[in-house]
Amino acid sequence: MLMKEINREITDERMKKYLDTTKRALEKVEIAPPKKSHLRKIGQDFLDMATAYYNDATVFARDGDHVLAYGAVNYAHGWLDAGARMGLFDVGEDDQLFTLAE
Repeated sequence: MLMKEINREITDERMKKYLDTTKRALEKVEIAPPKKSHLRKIGQDFLDMATAYYNDATVFARDGDHVLAYGAVNYAHGWLDAGARMGLFDVGEDDQLFTLAE
């Protein structure tokens, strides 16, 4: 029986990878709904939340607190994925950086 390797720590290398993935996703996002649409305001709120969590993650990582950084970067990417799936963001059908519906 093969034993799956269990990760018990978040290494510097792994943390940099998570931060880089979310940074690239943030750079790719464009708010999709028209400027006067209520949904555009919601899209902006999702993007603001993702950006705030990403910024927190970078500070935590810089300070060596990878546990808090990991949690924050996952929240950030979760906001981005949710916005992409709901159509609040145009992500160019990128299903590598985002979890899309189809």
